[in-house]
Amino acid sequence: MTLQLKRVYLPPDDTDGRRILVDRLWPRGLSKATAKIDLWIKDIAPSNELRKWFAHESEKWPEFRKRYAAELRQMPEVVAQLRAELRKGHATLLFGAHNETENNAVALREYLQKHS
Repeated sequence: MTLQLKRVYLPPDDTDGRRILVDRLWPRGLSKATAKIDLWIKDIAPSNELRKWFAHESEKWPEFRKRYAAELRQMPEVVAQLRAELRKGHATLLFGAHNETENNAVALREYLQKHS
């Protein structure tokens, strides 16, 4: 499975396909009209506790990925909802983090690819 990932703050593009926000919180300072999000699956995001623990600290990245995968295993219905959306065609998972290589969307894509 090939999934495109993109910061939600970048302008929408024709190559995005379905734009799916996978953050628990709405992106600060971004209007719904500007974001052009097709679907917001906030329940697939890491728990508030895990998100706060991680705090985008690179040294916690490996452990964050493990803990987030464990959370995803506990919510098969939400993962199934995302998979059903992805089967509809090209999609982009949107995230708000500044770090484009260590964030929940990257970990989510990795989980989906390993557990397809």
